[in-house]
Amino acid sequence: MGTEIRTFTSLKDLSEYLINQSAQYKSLYEDYSQWLGTLLRDFESAHKTEEWFQKSTALQKTLKSQAKKPAEPAGKGKKGAKQEESCWVQTGDFEISFTEQGQTEILFEAIEKINQKIKETEKFKVGIQQLTRLGLGATVSYIVYLEDDVPKKIVLKPKANAKGDEAFKFATELSVPAYFTPPSEQ
Repeated sequence: MGTEIRTFTSLKDLSEYLINQSAQYKSLYEDYSQWLGTLLRDFESAHKTEEWFQKSTALQKTLKSQAKKPAEPAGKGKKGAKQEESCWVQTGDFEISFTEQGQTEILFEAIEKINQKIKETEKFKVGIQQLTRLGLGATVSYIVYLEDDVPKKIVLKPKANAKGDEAFKFATELSVPAYFTPPSEQ
């Protein structure tokens, strides 16, 4: 989505949102990892001896080990390969590749970015758990700044007093018809 600001009325709502986001990222990470593995197996016979292929298979093994235990982001081999020999052609504001190497590079890049989003979302979830322990409860609204669908900042805003500021106020005037006796009936 890009940049967004969302308001959550409770820590439970915010936690559920983070759990759903994390699950979506993990699912996408798995899908792209499987796609990349299939491509590398398919490309093995044609590109087994090429340097980019060997670096790609080594990088995939690194990514698999990172999925089991969080570590520093991978990708240093890919960046070095891109500097040495690029399969990309700059055209206007974007790059084009007609090679299988280009296809594997975009998958690696996507996997790395998704992995980073997973890590950042998990860190934010830990912070939310700490807020829960503080017992803020229902007296606070949570305004969250999201950048590329990853929470970056949070503003805690006290909710207005339900008996005062936000309560429905009813104001009226009471008028009672006066009982009037005309002077002739007395």
